[in-house]
Amino acid sequence: MRYMLMHKLDENTPGAFDPSPEFMVQMGAFIEEVAKSGILLAAEGLCKSSKEDAARITATKGKTTIIDGPFTETKELIAGFALLEVRSKEEAVEWGKRFIHVFVDHGIDVEVDVRRVNEGPGQA
Repeated sequence: MRYMLMHKLDENTPGAFDPSPEFMVQMGAFIEEVAKSGILLAAEGLCKSSKEDAARITATKGKTTIIDGPFTETKELIAGFALLEVRSKEEAVEWGKRFIHVFVDHGIDVEVDVRRVNEGPGQA
């Protein structure tokens, strides 16, 4: 089963999108551990929602709207993701809990959504 872990940060929190070197070392070690376990398919962090690097495309009643960043509501901005191949939701949640501790250790509030990837019929 594939699960995506998406972490959300408040873009207005100092350092949330500009982590310290110590944070990066700890996160790098965690990602290396997940990779060595054989379950990591992909993982990336995202940049802030700046005008140069972000846009939001919305379709409502057939009308498409494009808004350049920064986005006004940034308390739950997706800041990165990891795609894991695991045996169960419980295993994905365990990895998510370990991931959160990297943020907690550095005093950063974070929220992680653990969502199963829809792999289509017969691919579960």
